[in-house]
Amino acid sequence: LWLSLPDKRILVMQKLFFYLLVVIIACSCGRTAQQATDEQTPDSTLTISYATGFKLDYFPHYKRVTVFNPWQKGKILSTYYLVTDKNTQTPDASQTVRVPLTKLAVTSCTHFEFLAVLNELQTVTGVCTPELIYNETIATAYAQGKITSLGDAFNTNVERLLILKPDALMLASYNQQDDNAKHLATAGIPLLFNNEWTEQSLLGRAEWIKFVAAFYNKEAEACQLFDAMAERYNAAKKVAQAVQQKPTILAGGNFKGTWYMPGGQSYMGRLFVDAGADYFYANDTTSGSLPLNFETVLNQFSKADVWLNAPVASLPELLKMDERHQLFSSAQKGNVYGFWARTKPSGANDFWESAVVHPDLVLKDVIWALHPELLPNYTPIYLIRLK
Repeated sequence: LWLSLPDKRILVMQKLFFYLLVVIIACSCGRTAQQATDEQTPDSTLTISYATGFKLDYFPHYKRVTVFNPWQKGKILSTYYLVTDKNTQTPDASQTVRVPLTKLAVTSCTHFEFLAVLNELQTVTGVCTPELIYNETIATAYAQGKITSLGDAFNTNVERLLILKPDALMLASYNQQDDNAKHLATAGIPLLFNNEWTEQSLLGRAEWIKFVAAFYNKEAEACQLFDAMAERYNAAKKVAQAVQQKPTILAGGNFKGTWYMPGGQSYMGRLFVDAGADYFYANDTTSGSLPLNFETVLNQFSKADVWLNAPVASLPELLKMDERHQLFSSAQKGNVYGFWARTKPSGANDFWESAVVHPDLVLKDVIWALHPELLPNYTPIYLIRLK
């Protein structure tokens, strides 16, 4: 056909044909790139039974970890794309993390036990406030100079982080306008938001082991560990809730004029109920703490049978904190308990470290305090009776 046309028309049509060919190729390449978009349906999604703060989806060549905003329901705080090959295309290269991690900086001590049970403590290269760390492996490595101090968790040292160059920094976000997190983002190091502390149940907090495991390709192991602890927790809960007599309880302590009591939908408030306690605020809908004045607490809890989660480790300290504490029946009878069994002189307390991954042990500790007849030969792990 072209041979019958004038030379100029032949040239124009040749150019047009070439242009269309380029467009077709470009569109074809565009469709290939479009395969790495969030519009696709994942091949599968990891089962999350109790935690509400994250989600893990699987695609052919990468994993997508979504962390939800604890302060804006339905909103996303951060999304990560996990790849084993650095050349893998993802929807957002800036949020792509190569796994498994080999060097991790950690700002919160509550994240150490997740790594410990997954046998990944050796990947920790930086920590915050090392003097308050209970974990012996981390404490020893820091003392030997194998781990770097990054300062305070609320004011992490960016310069040291840049020198350390970890694969990622695991931290918790504490509010919607987290200035420290914004400052850390300037280092160009992936920020992994482990917000287990925002969950409303102990099992919900513990299930963040699946979040941590995703960055080490150990989800199967994490699921197995979690299922076992959840089974133990629910078995103990079933026994405790079957009791006929449920002791009334008091919690916390008066600090500078305010007594913070666990809300009914907080993980501590739910723990009390699961352990077979009669808790005044059990039906309250607050997921955080309730700031109360002393008079209100005295009116509602003066005759409580047991005092749980005392803010100090001995009865003299409790009275020194506020001499009015002796007005409570539980203090007079010495039925006061606190999570002070595993501490160091530096102030480190293992309850704030490893307990998050062992909800079944925490529950049994509280059952031991409330219903000792149910666990006659049990030795508590975190809880002590104040003397």
